[in-house]
Amino acid sequence: MKTRLIIMLALVFAGLTGFISSCKDSTANPAGAAGAKQKTGVLLVNHGSRSATWRQALLDLEASAKDSILAGGDVHGVKTAFMEYNEPSIATRLKEFDAEGCTDVIIVPVFLTVSPHSFDDIPTIIGQKEDPQSMEVLKIEKIERYTPKAKTHITPLLDFTDIVQKNILRRVKAISKDTANEGLVMIAYGDETYTKEWSALLNGVGEYVKANAGINAHAHGWCGHIAHYNPDSTTVAINRVLSKKPKAIVVPVLVAHDEMFQVKIIGDGINKIENVAEKITYKPDAILPDPNVTNWVINISREYVMKVQNRTAQK
Repeated sequence: MKTRLIIMLALVFAGLTGFISSCKDSTANPAGAAGAKQKTGVLLVNHGSRSATWRQALLDLEASAKDSILAGGDVHGVKTAFMEYNEPSIATRLKEFDAEGCTDVIIVPVFLTVSPHSFDDIPTIIGQKEDPQSMEVLKIEKIERYTPKAKTHITPLLDFTDIVQKNILRRVKAISKDTANEGLVMIAYGDETYTKEWSALLNGVGEYVKANAGINAHAHGWCGHIAHYNPDSTTVAINRVLSKKPKAIVVPVLVAHDEMFQVKIIGDGINKIENVAEKITYKPDAILPDPNVTNWVINISREYVMKVQNRTAQK
């Protein structure tokens, strides 16, 4: 009897020890055996704006792409983050993905071309980089940095495609009235550090419109920090075209509509032109909405999901 009791107690103790050990393993890896399984989130990152209209366009972009990205079952969730001015911020969204147990987050920057935001700020915010100048700017602007537990993967920008060219061509054709007598003026945000790259993008767009719409004069100007948010850059660009053509089509090369840019800055620059009603055709629209941008978000997300999966499978 005594021997049987000792054996029973030993079995109970062994069971408890195994249970405690399994609990410890579960705490170290909350997902258990499934913890090794890849769980991927997609984060669409944009600049952010004080304009509700601008922000809504980016949220609409997420809504238009979300179902298709999730359809394959390989993506856990799709979110949007605003780099500055607004919540949810990049840090907030990455914390959410961490809380949801994501192993990987694919970051899709919805930016037209390279800038310190895409090249320095975003990588610094997410812990991929420690650029001193960017760190100081983020500190001054009170933008939170957060290095997630999940691995982060940043996709290329829109200028790696022909989407911007096709977008501007479509918008020009929609408002053009007399191609032989019109020139194209493109007004973009611009960037002091990467002016060469921005100018190359816009010159390429201008040549694309020339080849496909027959408007053979084009110029560009800036409405962002590089121009100190001054409308004069718009006026100068318009006059450059009007020196060659009697009329100008002005197109904002901006991701979304922000009243300060399309209405105030660009609008004020246009209004400085004499006989403006006769010489200028202008629609204060933006790149978004555009089905091609939606498809790009879907396709680049899928492409990077596959890359992450293949990389994981090879380990």
